[in-house]
Amino acid sequence: MSDLAVSPALLQPTPSAPAPTARMRDTAEAFEASFLAQMLKPMFEGLSTDGPFGGGEAEGTWRGFMIEAMAKQTVKAGGIGLADQVVAQMLKMQEQAQ
Repeated sequence: MSDLAVSPALLQPTPSAPAPTARMRDTAEAFEASFLAQMLKPMFEGLSTDGPFGGGEAEGTWRGFMIEAMAKQTVKAGGIGLADQVVAQMLKMQEQAQ
């Protein structure tokens, strides 16, 4: 028998990639947030930014960021169920591919 030198790095566990379902869930939630932002956008288009408590031009400039934040928070709070449906379809498509 010969002595084989084994590198200590080979004995370390390799970091596993996130589970496909976790990545799918993140993608589905990002899609749901994007969808919600698009649905919320028309709700704010007719609002005037002038007046005693209006934010002026800055309010109009930052409104898109506020809408995105609202959409992400909605998804974080449970969303509207779109992400669940997207994940289910992703899993179904993955099963068919195998």
